[in-house]
Amino acid sequence: MSNFHVINEVPVREKAVAFTFDDGPNPLYTPQVLEIFREVQGKATFFMIGTQIEKSVETAKTVHEQGHEIGNHTYTHPHLPELSSEECRRELQLTEALIQQVTGAKPRVFRPPYLATSNEVAAITAGEFNYPAIGAVNGAATDWEMPGVTHIVEKTRERVRPGSILLFHDGFDDRSQTVEAVRILAAELTTAGYRLVTVSELLAMSAAKS
Repeated sequence: MSNFHVINEVPVREKAVAFTFDDGPNPLYTPQVLEIFREVQGKATFFMIGTQIEKSVETAKTVHEQGHEIGNHTYTHPHLPELSSEECRRELQLTEALIQQVTGAKPRVFRPPYLATSNEVAAITAGEFNYPAIGAVNGAATDWEMPGVTHIVEKTRERVRPGSILLFHDGFDDRSQTVEAVRILAAELTTAGYRLVTVSELLAMSAAKS
């Protein structure tokens, strides 16, 4: 049993949520997501895989230039608890270096692939890299399985409240359902008075609450 804490939501006073996108950057779908957030004047966090950054570095740069956050999602998307400490460390180091090349700064947040962690993994990710591990509240939306736009929207909608972290994917496979679902949700939430912020912004709001 791990005592390592994965953050799925944070306590905040104002209506704010964090949309997050995993497994990119993707030259087809990531720009579509960026356009949605331009339209609603929101920001998001993109948990990028190192090998995908190498394939689409210009897309990664565009994400950063438009004011969004880039988080570490490892280099090859492995199941971290199955790796040796050195392999785990390398997965993080390689992607951290790539993100620093794109943004000029060390990433501040991390999402474990498959949300899989352990005390041994945490000793590296949190202890050595000082990364908070970021989860999400809407895992039931399963957008990675392409279950339909309605399913993604409804399963996300029922979990939204101030401080929620929402999980979607802009990388690998056909992400058209995700894009359309996010378009609907982003418009709904902004109309309802929610601010769409990065994970780091949400964490800072929580820290300032007291």
